[in-house]
Amino acid sequence: MTDRRPLLAIDSASLYFRAYFGIPESAAKAPDGSPVNAVRGFLDMLATLIRNRRPDRVVCALDYDWRPAWRVELLPSYKAHRLAPAGGEIVPDTLGPQVPLILAALAAVGIPAIGADGYEADDVLGTLATTQPGPVEVASGDRDLFQLIDDDKPVRLLYCGRGVAKLEDCDDAAVRAKYGVPAAGYADFAALRGDPSDGLPGVPGVGDKSAARLIDRYGSLAGILAALDDPGSGFAPGLRTRLTAARDYLAVAPTVVRVARDVPLPAGLDLDLPTAPADPDGLLAFAQRWNLAGPCRRLVDAMADRAEPGPGEPAG
Repeated sequence: MTDRRPLLAIDSASLYFRAYFGIPESAAKAPDGSPVNAVRGFLDMLATLIRNRRPDRVVCALDYDWRPAWRVELLPSYKAHRLAPAGGEIVPDTLGPQVPLILAALAAVGIPAIGADGYEADDVLGTLATTQPGPVEVASGDRDLFQLIDDDKPVRLLYCGRGVAKLEDCDDAAVRAKYGVPAAGYADFAALRGDPSDGLPGVPGVGDKSAARLIDRYGSLAGILAALDDPGSGFAPGLRTRLTAARDYLAVAPTVVRVARDVPLPAGLDLDLPTAPADPDGLLAFAQRWNLAGPCRRLVDAMADRAEPGPGEPAG
C-alpha cells in the first residue's frame, strides 16, 4: 500500500448524463432561460468526489469517438441502438449545448479534460489506470470499467451507478461478491452474458450465473473456446451447442469489450490538482453568465480544502 493520494480519473459523460437526468431543467437555468442542469450537477459531483476522495491529481476523460469504427467492424451491433438517424449518438437536445460549458468550467478551474481520436473515454481511463502512478480511482457508472480494478497497484472503481452520493468503492473482492468473477475476468464475463446497453448479444441461454461458472472453471474466454475443442472437457451438450454456435461472436467480443490501455495521450500531461482556479476571472465571468455561482464556489472550496491534511495525514 502507499500513503500517496490518488489520481481521480472521471468518466465525464457518465457523470454529466446522470446529472442531466437527475436534476430537472426547471431547477437550473441561466439568466436567459437556457437549462444548465447537467453543468450544475456535474460540477457538484466533481466537488463531492474531490472533497471526499482527497486526490492530488484529477483528470476528466472524454469520448472523442463514442462508437469507434474498429469496434463496430468487429461487432456491428455495438451501440447500434444508440445511433441517431442522422449519425452520431442520440443525445437529448438540451444536453448537447451544455457539454461545452462543462469543458469551459474545467478549463477555468484548471482540471484537464482529455480524449483521443478513435477511442472512447473508457479507453482513456484504461490507459491512465495502466500508465499513471497509483493509487488510481476511476469514477464512473459504467460497469465495463470493473475490469480496471487492480488491488496490487492499486486501481479502484468508484462505481456511481446510483449516483456519487451513493457510490460503491469497489476492489476485486467487491466484483467477486457482485458477479462471482475476479475483476480481471469481468470483460470475458460481460461478453458471455451480454450487455444490451452496449449492444452485446451475449450467448443465448448464458446468464450471469452460468457465465460466472464458466469463467471460474476455465479461467477465461480463451480457455472456454479451447475447451470446446476437447470432447472430454465436461460441457453439458446443450451448453456446448450454444457456445459452439456463438464461436464467431466469442472470437471478437473480448476485443470489443476490453478497454484499450495504450491510447496516445497528450504529451506533457499535468494532472496535478490546483488549489485555486487557473483562471479566476474567467471562472467568475462563467459563473455569472450561467447562474452557476454556487456549484463553482463549491468546486473551488473543495479544491482548496483538499490541500489541507486529512485525518491521519502528516501536516506540511
